[in-house]
Amino acid sequence: MRIVVLAYDHISPFMLSTPLAVFGEPFLASGHRIDVCSNEPRLKTTGGLTIEASYPLEAAREADVVILPGWRNVDEPLSSDIIAEVQMAGERGAIVVGLCLGAFGLAEAGLLHGRRATTHWAQAKTFALRYPTVDVDAGALFIDEGQILTSAGVASGLDCCLHLLARMSGLGEANRVARHLVLAPQRSGQQPQVLERPTIGSSSDRRVTEILEGLRADPTRTPSLDELAERAGMSRRSLSRHIRSRIGGSLGQWLKQVRLSRAQEMLTSGVHGMEDVALRSGFPDAHALRSAFRAELGLTPTQWMARQKVG
Repeated sequence: MRIVVLAYDHISPFMLSTPLAVFGEPFLASGHRIDVCSNEPRLKTTGGLTIEASYPLEAAREADVVILPGWRNVDEPLSSDIIAEVQMAGERGAIVVGLCLGAFGLAEAGLLHGRRATTHWAQAKTFALRYPTVDVDAGALFIDEGQILTSAGVASGLDCCLHLLARMSGLGEANRVARHLVLAPQRSGQQPQVLERPTIGSSSDRRVTEILEGLRADPTRTPSLDELAERAGMSRRSLSRHIRSRIGGSLGQWLKQVRLSRAQEMLTSGVHGMEDVALRSGFPDAHALRSAFRAELGLTPTQWMARQKVG
């Protein structure tokens, strides 16, 4: 598939590099092509860098995926030529992604009317007031509406792009790229944007990390909270507090997501038999696996598999 990133003068180098890191690194095995398009061949970026765009903005009209990584300022009108390219991409059925303040561009182009969307939490109120027909979720890391995706600020753009890569090339490929980027592959779109975390490097933080990584490595285990608390040398209440501050929710819900992710990875890698997939990913049976898919994704496993390849 051809992926295009829309660049503009005074773009953030980090925001520009986000989709390039996920889709354009040499270790990516999926064969996707990614290009940077701009109406100016030489662009100044924040931080004093100057970059050259390889293609004009009109080259985006042949792309399967069009990504708008942020915008300079919510109080500055978006470039009319960028809005036009985003509109045309939406009209022809391309996947359109607005990272961070890029959601403002998608809304300005009319692509978010009646849809759910997110943006950086600090600008979510402005976004909602400016575009009242958009269902704004100020808490989500990213939102996938099928053809249209939006993400919250900065680092959550990586989560959104990895999620899209999983749609395009399978969860196994997305997890492999995440490991190369030294990123956790488990951040779902509904994880809160802002979490309070224990002090990095504290002994309690390391113990909680060991527990979570152990459960991630083998999600078929079902230790009780009391057993985990004893292993961590904490009270049950203290462990629950540390886990919640670390993952933004309950251990049970997190473990369900881990098991679901393991099942997705097995399905995309070619493992057959729902009963076998269920047991090897930590679900008691195939019925529980199907129920988890419907509850979390609104799809059966078969329907989810059919949507893993786009274009």
